[in-house]
Amino acid sequence: DFFVQRAEAFYKFYYEKIADIKALPNRTHFALSSLERMGKLKAVVTQNIDGLHYAAGSKVVYELHGSAMRNTCTHCGAFYTLQDILEKKPLPTCTECGALIKPDVTLYGEALPMDAFEGALAAIAQSDLLIVGGTSLAVYPAAGLIGYRGGRLVVINRDPTPADKNAALAVTGVAIGDILGDLF
Repeated sequence: DFFVQRAEAFYKFYYEKIADIKALPNRTHFALSSLERMGKLKAVVTQNIDGLHYAAGSKVVYELHGSAMRNTCTHCGAFYTLQDILEKKPLPTCTECGALIKPDVTLYGEALPMDAFEGALAAIAQSDLLIVGGTSLAVYPAAGLIGYRGGRLVVINRDPTPADKNAALAVTGVAIGDILGDLF
């Protein structure tokens, strides 16, 4: 509702806090990409909207909350990159029809993208090991996906999570990058 009713305020916040074209993948992103290339990782499921898993080279990524890298016209569906949006400040409108452009991110009140949700659900259900890291597991429905896992659960997070008690291994007090990043 806020996006529709107060688009200028939405984009002011979006430009200041979210739309960072200079953000680069970190060692966790690269470690996951390496594991995928080695055939040890089948998919990444993320709530992040920054596109950094793809930037690091991962191929199978389910972006449950969409991506700021993709943007579409609210009227005609024309596609725009994040760079396109940044060049259209303060309020990005479509060059085809003049309508407002919306980031392909899941806003409050919107459903998760069905293709990403179904893909994530299938990947999790088929997993023999599910590694969950860098999340509080407090945001639903994404947090509920671990209940569909096919195999063992490993949780790596700075703070304890509700899933720790069900995990074969729970590592707290450390960032996932401090573990995975040191492997590669």
